[in-house]
Amino acid sequence: MEAPTAGSVILAGILLKMGGYGFLRFSLPMFPLASADLAPLIYALSVVAIVYTSLVALMQDDMKKLIAYSSVAHMGFVTIGIFTMTAQGVQGGLFQMLSHGIVSGALFLCVGAVYDRMHTREIAAYGGLVNRMPVYAFAFMVFTLANVGLPGTSGFIGEFLALVGVFRVNTWVAFLATTGVILSAAYALWLYRRVIFGQLEKESLRSILDLSRREKAILLPLVAITIFFGVFPQPILHVTAASVDNLIANYQAALSGAGRLAQLGVMP
Repeated sequence: MEAPTAGSVILAGILLKMGGYGFLRFSLPMFPLASADLAPLIYALSVVAIVYTSLVALMQDDMKKLIAYSSVAHMGFVTIGIFTMTAQGVQGGLFQMLSHGIVSGALFLCVGAVYDRMHTREIAAYGGLVNRMPVYAFAFMVFTLANVGLPGTSGFIGEFLALVGVFRVNTWVAFLATTGVILSAAYALWLYRRVIFGQLEKESLRSILDLSRREKAILLPLVAITIFFGVFPQPILHVTAASVDNLIANYQAALSGAGRLAQLGVMP
């Protein structure tokens, strides 16, 4: 929250994905037995991340802090999907990492755009921006709906696949994680309504300007990517399919080998 806009975008879009990359590249391939044993712990921590941080996001009065907490909540779907070790779950986790990098980074850019104009991130300082900033309202709407996981946006694909994967493994974890989707709709749509809709009553907002050419050049391509991969996710899923299948095959082989050794009385 304290970072400048560019720093927040880098943190959300790139650095936050290093944990997921570590799970996929190190934990699961190199330590499959430990990953299998600790998967219930990962599920529990992920559910806490999804539900608790979503509830905390509902209580925020700072736009950037709300988006930061929502960012943590959505990364919970990544860890849940990865540790299901099903094709749908791992693909969902991978897709969610890519989608989250685009959507969360774009939301931080949207907050930065109005902060540069008004020098405040308080939700109560805004309202009725659609009357003065229609292009901004449209871009912010797309990213908000993607953050909620609306079908037709990239946010839906990753969350849906991750939930399908975890449902095949543990229905209770899937049920608890799904509550995060409901809570995300609550805090994201609440934020959008407070900032964008309503009457333009505050005098300080009457002269606010819509997105500049530079800001449009940054945000509108992200809008197009968010919608494109929500409607047509196959390019990403096709590229990652072979690696995911190989990861799952090696993981299952390691578990099968350990099971045979255990039957023979040999410690794996």
